[in-house]
Amino acid sequence: MRLSVAGGIMLVLTLLLALRLSYLQVLSHTHFAMLSQANRIRPLPIPPPRGLILDRNGVVLASSYPVYTLEIVPEQVDDMKDLLKDLGKLVTITDSDLKQFNKQLRERPRFESLMLRTQLTDEEAARIAVQRPYLQGVELQARLQRHYPLGGLAVHALGYVGRINEAELERIDKSAYRGMRHIGKLGLEAAYEAPLLGKVGFEKVETNAHGRSLRNIERVAPVAGKILRLNLDAKLQALIEETLGKRRGAVIALDPRTGGVLAFVSTPTYDPNRFVNGIDPTTYRSLLDNPDKPLINRALNGQYSPGSTIKTFLGLAALETDQQKFDYRHQVVCPGFFTLPGSVHQFRDWKKNGHGMVSLREAIQQSCDIYFYRLAVTIGPDAIKEFLQPFGFGAKTGVDINGESEGILPSPAWKEARKQKWYPGETVVMGIGQGQLIVTPLQLADAMSAIANNGVRPKPRLVHAIEDAKTKAQRIVEPEFCPELPLKNKIHLSQLTEYLTAVAHTQQGTAYGIGYNAPYKIAGKTGTAQVKSVAQGQTYNENMVPERFRDHALFISFAPANDPQVAVSVIVENGGHGGSAAAPIARKVMDYVILGKITATSPAAPGATLDNDE
Repeated sequence: MRLSVAGGIMLVLTLLLALRLSYLQVLSHTHFAMLSQANRIRPLPIPPPRGLILDRNGVVLASSYPVYTLEIVPEQVDDMKDLLKDLGKLVTITDSDLKQFNKQLRERPRFESLMLRTQLTDEEAARIAVQRPYLQGVELQARLQRHYPLGGLAVHALGYVGRINEAELERIDKSAYRGMRHIGKLGLEAAYEAPLLGKVGFEKVETNAHGRSLRNIERVAPVAGKILRLNLDAKLQALIEETLGKRRGAVIALDPRTGGVLAFVSTPTYDPNRFVNGIDPTTYRSLLDNPDKPLINRALNGQYSPGSTIKTFLGLAALETDQQKFDYRHQVVCPGFFTLPGSVHQFRDWKKNGHGMVSLREAIQQSCDIYFYRLAVTIGPDAIKEFLQPFGFGAKTGVDINGESEGILPSPAWKEARKQKWYPGETVVMGIGQGQLIVTPLQLADAMSAIANNGVRPKPRLVHAIEDAKTKAQRIVEPEFCPELPLKNKIHLSQLTEYLTAVAHTQQGTAYGIGYNAPYKIAGKTGTAQVKSVAQGQTYNENMVPERFRDHALFISFAPANDPQVAVSVIVENGGHGGSAAAPIARKVMDYVILGKITATSPAAPGATLDNDE
């Protein structure tokens, strides 16, 4: 009986074993074969080289270079704390490194290789390589890292790349970023992320039970990102940044015929290389707390009153206005102040004793405020807004980088929508570019391009061509243009250009200091924008005002006046006078573009004093 029972149990167990073996070997063969293959063959992504960014002459502005990185695959590590302690004995690991690593641990899958340190020295890499067999889950990789060889030059145009954060991880196509840790954050790096990115490659690697590579089985090469060739000239960019020095400001230089951005300057600058692998909190806080605000892109987002530069466009409005309403052929008396009917408040001219009798030409040439007070009141704020809109004020220019500011083109309806009242005095000061009217340096240069380009305003473009890194085939980024200015008579553009030329080439002109010795004709307009208002009856004394509260200096121009090749806008924060602080910078830009050379600051013109340096 005992033998029979034992034999029956053994038979049942044998049948159960046979059934289990049949299930595993036959019914589940495909499933377990795939798991076995996955354990043996490890697919590894190969990140593509990010595309280069070159200036118009082939100067490298953004590239990638190889660095050693120390990485960890969390799922292969038994005790992460002990491993990090051991690694700390071999290489320097900072608190910032650990913080970034722990952040990746929370955000990314455990089977991915996570970066602990980058830019290891040769000595550090050698130490890790020697100890590698004893460090489970540790990888020493040679990876490409983004680099900006000219440091902060043109940083506000280029932007920078940085580590992919959790929010970006949610929105990106994860398959397109396999094995990659960086993404464009600002400027061209962000706006042209898709062509710069390239296409990830793969290789199948045979591994042992410990996950170590034995041999490569298959490889699909990555496709390098495309090359961006810019309109921007690095040498001109450097010239302007050097000329501005430690002053805060912005300079835009455009080709008015195409909208190509020749220079895109915002100062102060900062080094984008610090952001590539995560900037340390202390350095970032120092940038945020810097009173000069280097992180602000003044060229794109600077919010400034245009000051007297707006007289350029209102002068054209005067030429276009029905002569029964405002006749530009008649002179206006300038006693040095202007008052509205029924009011005793005086809106003053920048010249204390006034300009006497002035025509439109003289009003632009000498920047007479009283003339434009009267013009603004006569035609009204709604007509001013309607006339300025086609120049692009109050709207984005459409430049090919993200985050552009629109500025403000105010009107009674605009204020009413904000439950505010429009006061008559606001119309007066709108005539000289003060009050609620706000523009960006890019808008001013683009608006000036419309005049230079016979009424057709181009959209600014930083990128000239997108080039395939392998075949070198180029796709030219064709110029785009806004609707033509709705002018009654285009002859008025020629008249306005004549008046603007008088600003720089007659002794009474507010920019005579830069024009009297120029080998070509400059059409331009100076401007001064108040930062702090001056009470009625008080006199503004620049020397008695703290530097941060002094007026901004502006100058907009194009040249040569008869065949424009470049349009320039310059804003020097708290610079004082447009003629002395901003115009000489524009002259250097124009000399470089037109004459092909860098010139020293032009000597003072005979008779050019602060009295005609508005």
